[in-house]
Amino acid sequence: MNNPLISPGLGTMVWMLVSFGILVFILAKFGWPMILKSLKKRETAIADSLNEAAKAREEMATLVAHNEELLRQAKIERDEMLRAARNVCEQMKEDARNEAKEEAARIVDAARESINYEKLKAVHELKNQVANLSIEIAEKLIRAELSDKAKADTLIAKELELMKLN
Repeated sequence: MNNPLISPGLGTMVWMLVSFGILVFILAKFGWPMILKSLKKRETAIADSLNEAAKAREEMATLVAHNEELLRQAKIERDEMLRAARNVCEQMKEDARNEAKEEAARIVDAARESINYEKLKAVHELKNQVANLSIEIAEKLIRAELSDKAKADTLIAKELELMKLN
């Protein structure tokens, strides 16, 4: 079994070693630096991408925290605004209630004054009517009394005596 592929000759072996050495030398001189350079570039790009991803994650976490803080502050402001609006509403209701009470009191006082005025006016008119009726009655009585001369003289004398006494 003298198969040249299984048991190569010494010359073939030497030429294979020389060509392998030349190949290794060419690859070492020209190929490996380029391959190592591109691997280094790729490694740097991957590391940069990882760093950027970590930074982006941190920024996202910061933004999420900031957004949560803004949301919390917005809720607090909303609650304060609602509370202030409720207070203003209650104050307006209370003011309206007080104004209504004051207005009702003014109306009642005005009505009482009007009633008192009308009452005094009615009493005054009644007194005037009574006085007028009394004068008319007295006038009729005096005419009736004075129609007789003797009675008239007696009445005049009597009144003059009463006047002198007072």
